[in-house]
Amino acid sequence: MENTFRSGFVAIVGKPNVGKSTLLNSFLGQKLSIVTPKAQTTRNRITGILTSDTYQIIFVDTPGILEPSYKLQQHMVRNAMKSASESDLALLIVDASSSPNDSEEIIKKIKSAKKKTFLVLNKIDKMRDKSQLLPLIAEYKEFGFDDIIPISALKGNGIQDLLNLIIQSLPTGGIFYPEDEISDLPERFFIAEIIREKILMLTQDEIPYSTTVQTDEVKKRDDGKTYIRATIYLERESQKGIIIGNKGSMLKRIGQRARVDIEEWMEASVYLDLWVAVRDDWRDKEAFIREFGYN
Repeated sequence: MENTFRSGFVAIVGKPNVGKSTLLNSFLGQKLSIVTPKAQTTRNRITGILTSDTYQIIFVDTPGILEPSYKLQQHMVRNAMKSASESDLALLIVDASSSPNDSEEIIKKIKSAKKKTFLVLNKIDKMRDKSQLLPLIAEYKEFGFDDIIPISALKGNGIQDLLNLIIQSLPTGGIFYPEDEISDLPERFFIAEIIREKILMLTQDEIPYSTTVQTDEVKKRDDGKTYIRATIYLERESQKGIIIGNKGSMLKRIGQRARVDIEEWMEASVYLDLWVAVRDDWRDKEAFIREFGYN
């Protein structure tokens, strides 16, 4: 009997803040990647697994591709390009309100991976003049994409059509992961990401980009609560006062908001214990980048 089950890896790539993580969450029907209005929210390759009776898609949400300013960003861009080159299909996400000229460089980079590539025009819900959509698609056709699909990842418009095209484009094959698995990343990773999301939302200027979070301990207590200890790392001593706040007020706000989301995600009562430490200029030092799992 002919195998009709389809499976494969789909890389979601693009510039920072074009809606890559929102698209992944929309595909999965739940929040897996953290989302904030700030660029460079995603730092790691994040896998999201979507399985049905007829297919399994391993989506890979990637860091935004940009001109790197420090070593961490170099790693982020390399990770994104590596994901594109190793995938069965790449989804290049662009903001539909931007000009094709703004995307020429990233198009060249993704095309260099020599993979089947769909151009996904995201945020069509924010287009003031919808009559410009067809001319925009015509402009992008000149770049030779395998398909061009307009969507709104936030509103859900066009998501099912895009999903159907992805399924049709995947090779036939077996299942890679158990049917009930939604990601191959560990629990501690997602706990740290939730905490980092709250730092991004609550702090300003350079502070959120100078932080990383490590989950140090996750332990079920006799009282039924799950004890979680995590450390927020900064680049300079002068930043500790901002993260901690007056009498610990900022750290408390970060912890309270993170705990609510962690409890919802883990479906368990949580005691969250946050610590703050400094690793001088960690974003530009290979040893710290490796230590924090960005390599």
